[in-house]
Amino acid sequence: MRKELGQPAAVSGNKISSFLSFETKPLVATLLALTLVMLIWNFQPYYDNILSSSSTRPPCSSLSPSPPLPTTSLENTKIKKLTTTTPTTQDPNKRLFSAYGNAAALFVHMGAYRGGPQTFAVVGLASKPIHIYGRPWYKCEWISNNGSSSVKAKAYKMLPDWGYGRVYTVVVVNCTFTVNPNEDNAGGKLILYAYYGESQKRYEKITALEEAPGSYNESKYRPPYEYEYLYCGSSLYGNLSAARMREWMAYHAWFFGEKSHFVFHDAGGVSAEVRAVLEPWERAGRVTIQDIRAQAEYDGYYYNQFLIVNDCLHRYRHTANWTFYFDVDEYIYLPDGNSLESVLNEFSNNTQFTIEQNAMSSVLCLNDSTQDYPREWGFEKLLFRDSRTKIRRDRKYAIQAKNAYATGVHMSENVIGGTLHQTETKIRYYHYHNSITIHEELCRQLLPMSARHNTTWFDNLPYVYDDNMKKLTPTIKEFERSAIGSSSQLFS
Repeated sequence: MRKELGQPAAVSGNKISSFLSFETKPLVATLLALTLVMLIWNFQPYYDNILSSSSTRPPCSSLSPSPPLPTTSLENTKIKKLTTTTPTTQDPNKRLFSAYGNAAALFVHMGAYRGGPQTFAVVGLASKPIHIYGRPWYKCEWISNNGSSSVKAKAYKMLPDWGYGRVYTVVVVNCTFTVNPNEDNAGGKLILYAYYGESQKRYEKITALEEAPGSYNESKYRPPYEYEYLYCGSSLYGNLSAARMREWMAYHAWFFGEKSHFVFHDAGGVSAEVRAVLEPWERAGRVTIQDIRAQAEYDGYYYNQFLIVNDCLHRYRHTANWTFYFDVDEYIYLPDGNSLESVLNEFSNNTQFTIEQNAMSSVLCLNDSTQDYPREWGFEKLLFRDSRTKIRRDRKYAIQAKNAYATGVHMSENVIGGTLHQTETKIRYYHYHNSITIHEELCRQLLPMSARHNTTWFDNLPYVYDDNMKKLTPTIKEFERSAIGSSSQLFS
């Protein structure tokens, strides 16, 4: 019994001895660590040098940042003390200006086109204030694919919107080189440098145009051209009447003939119904519809119509002999049996000619019980013309695009060659103002049959009877049936 009781006592003594041995090691380690910390702390100038050098060392982007080391409250106190002792030098009266975002772009690129062997045009928008109050300028460079040195040219800018621009104004940049920069047909890029001001330090580098190897064909820039006549339409917007568009298209497809083409620009006005009217002509190769709805992001004059007509001018510059500019509520007319070919041959020594307006009422019709007005076309029943004389009326125009550098809505001021205005005995246009957005019946005011022979005053304006367009209606309807067939029955 005693031996059994004595054995556990010996075992217990061994455990105490090993326990003391085990606890001594971490205690010594802790004491050594504290001693080391105190020694480091005593070398304070050296510590300060380490701190200052690490704070001024530039970051290295190639290295991954390490997580910050934890600092003791004593270290935080010391750092705070060093910071607060640094004197502030900022002037409280010095004001800072912080800019956010951009009000308008330096340049909005829409298109760039070769205008001949040595010349190019870049068409776009730019901030109007910077062109009014600043001095932005441009420079052109051709970088060839063959690795040779680039060719540079001074650019000439034109602002063709006559001051009508809003936040944005239209800019056409002409780049003319001393030689054909792609003479070897290796291809290359046209670079446009757009400068913010007189300084050459701030600019934007824009790849305006690229020519693929072998794509340059000099014969494209000489007659004969693909078409005799091209129509460049302004921006189509609003709730347009498909019936009026159908009538306009049929009439002018007949008027200009088979060697013509029509370019429309959809700024939101080509609805499904309007597109259905134009699609047969599109399939026949007579119409191109370009989607320009993205222009709404840039606040320019009237859906950026000056931008659109200039882009169309340069895009199709060598496509037709004559390019016509007028709207879809206007109808070109040749009085006294003139032919379009004979008139334009007579005008060919001029780069452009303007066309005088016959202003028509869009509400007045005859009270004629023999007519079925709901089934008649607009120009078939709107027969009363504003008869005022010696007043200024808007004019539209036609131009030989090869001789124009930029253009406008009513005429161009950037041409080589003459401009002819006295053309009213040879060519005119009928203008049915506001009729293009009327979807209900146009005949909203009926006049007695005697109005055919008298002057009628309506809204303080004199009107006379004019049925020149009505006489052409059977011919136009028959032409439409023969040209695009049964699809013309969309509207009766």
